[in-house]
Amino acid sequence: MTDEREPVQPSGVWATAVGVARVRALESEREDALFRDPLAQAFAAAGGLWPSSSPLPDDETARRRRLAVSFSIVIRTKYLDDLLLRASASGVRQVVLLGAGMDSRAFRMDWPEGTRLFEVDTAAPLDFKASVLRQERAVARCERITVAVDLREDWPAALTAAGHDPATPTVWIAEGLLIYLPEDAVELLLARISTQSAPGSRMGLTLGSRGVIEGIGADAEPGSPASMWVSEMPDDPVGWLAGHGWQADSHTLHERAAAYGRPVSTPPQREKQPGGLISAVRR
Repeated sequence: MTDEREPVQPSGVWATAVGVARVRALESEREDALFRDPLAQAFAAAGGLWPSSSPLPDDETARRRRLAVSFSIVIRTKYLDDLLLRASASGVRQVVLLGAGMDSRAFRMDWPEGTRLFEVDTAAPLDFKASVLRQERAVARCERITVAVDLREDWPAALTAAGHDPATPTVWIAEGLLIYLPEDAVELLLARISTQSAPGSRMGLTLGSRGVIEGIGADAEPGSPASMWVSEMPDDPVGWLAGHGWQADSHTLHERAAAYGRPVSTPPQREKQPGGLISAVRR
């Protein structure tokens, strides 16, 4: 029997995931799309953001902020897609998406045989997502396991109970997540990831800086008030990760955008700061 219940509508921080899905749906419609996300439009529609959302603001500054956020989502999505492909090519067969939201990588990417992908998030977004996936009759391209747990709780235990093996290399993705956690929670999250990571594990993070927060303001993420954005990038993210046992590289959005054929003519002065796109390998 088909489940006809309406999904719980997005609210709070996880509602931003639907806004991110809308950005990915718009990117997927471009002829020169950096990625294709066939499920993004369905997620956005279920959340009330498709076929239309709020129009771009009349205020030029607010308009630029909104476009800048969309730009950052597109570039970070491509960056982390590439990181996952490299991890798979290196033999990693465990993937963990922390704060998975409306991520559809289990369905849209080609995964090697034997890949297990864990989506960790609270029950509300996972239930909303499951409703849309049933409606779309979506079929995952790898073994997909959802883990309903709050990241402020003992999520490593829940992840292990779901079948994750800490003794085997894992690729971890925390996309658009750390900005919503206070500094002590970020440190705890990274410590827990490190404890669960065998040598050779990979990690992809997106970080935010205070300057970016001030520049983006109330449009920090589609549907997200600036008050939710509480964390900022360490002054030395590479050194910070080295202290946790990770060898890391950082890139700016504009560096990656240029590499992907989407250069921006006037990068902001803040580009002199460390980049917020992080790839790392467990030593």
